[in-house]
Parts: sequence; structure tokens; C-alpha cells
Amino acid sequence: MIVVHHLENSRSQRVLWLLEELRLPYEVKRYERNKATMLAPPELRHVHPLGKSPVIEDDTAAATGGPLVVAETGAIVEYLVEKADGRLGTPAHRRAALHYRHFLHYAEGSLMPPLLVKLVLGRVPLLGKAAQKKIQPMIDVHLDYVESHLAANEWFAGNTLTAADIMMSFPLEAARSRAGLDATRPHTIAWLDRIHARPAYQAALKAGGAYAYA
Repeated sequence: MIVVHHLENSRSQRVLWLLEELRLPYEVKRYERNKATMLAPPELRHVHPLGKSPVIEDDTAAATGGPLVVAETGAIVEYLVEKADGRLGTPAHRRAALHYRHFLHYAEGSLMPPLLVKLVLGRVPLLGKAAQKKIQPMIDVHLDYVESHLAANEWFAGNTLTAADIMMSFPLEAARSRAGLDATRPHTIAWLDRIHARPAYQAALKAGGAYAYA
């Protein structure tokens, strides 16, 4: 059985969604954020030294020494796709495969950092709010890039849902919530509406509990 150490309103919602799409059995151990700091609770350090979420434990993969522990969303996504014999993984067509690899890593490597900077600055009085105005144009470059791609593609790697879409979900949900993603980018909004309507996505919401970005 796979155990997902799931932090509220976090990247780990994507892992639950992927597991539902792949129809892999799992259990959820849910953690609440510290209400003052919004940080993960110290209990997560008992699972992995970084104390971050998501982390999964797979007791079906370990021959000895206890469950196999996998951290980092991208690594978890690739691990689960491989465990499911490649479902939702790299498409056969070369161009689609390149898009798949690009967006699988772009989500956290390029898109998420300025969103996180804006979130942190928003909690800094006075100077932080002024600095946010300088970050937004950087975010807009990314949002325009995503919009242009989705104007030509139903999904991030072509005609079908892949793990690249699952990786892209959290930063775009966060952008819709706090970084200017709105109806002026209709193809991105339509993509968000499509993923939110999927039965597996809805099942993941039930499994994970309250989630602010759906």
C-alpha cells in the first residue's frame, strides 16, 4: 500500500490526483499547517528529514528495511508513472514527448519560483507589497507562455492527459488564486475547468480534504 503524507493546500494534492487517475491503491495521512507560520508541522520530519510534503511510503516496493520513501513531487510522479507501467507517462510521438518532459519539469523549475516569491512578499509589510509589483510582470511572461501553448494544445503534451498536466495543475491553480490568472487567458482557464471536472480529480479532493485552489 502507498501512504501519502499530505499537507493541506499544498503540492501533494497532485499526488492524490495522479493516484486516482492511475487507480493505484493508497492511504492518506493528512497534516495541518501551523496557523501562524503556515509551515508544515514538525511531525513530517519523522517521515523525511526535510519535513516537507508530499512524501510517499510504498511498502510494496521494499524487500527489507521498511517502506520505500520518496520525496519531491516530480520524483514521486515519475515513480508512480513507472509503477503503473508507464500510464500517463511519455507519449510515443516525439514532439509530444518533448512537451511532456518540458512541462513535467517546467512546473516546479520555472513557473513555481516567482509564484512562491510573490506569496512570501505578500506577507512582508509595506516593502513586500511594493516588491510584488515587480514580480508580477515576470509571472505574466509565464502565464502568457502557458496560454499560447494551450491555445494550440488541449493538454500540455498533446491530445491526451499526461503526468505533465498533473504537475502543471498546482502552479496554475495558485496563479488563479493569487497571481492574476483570469478570464483574459481563456485557454488556461478552460484547461483548469477540464481538470477540475475529471472524476479522478474530484475523488482526490474527497480523499485529501479541504483544498483552497479547486
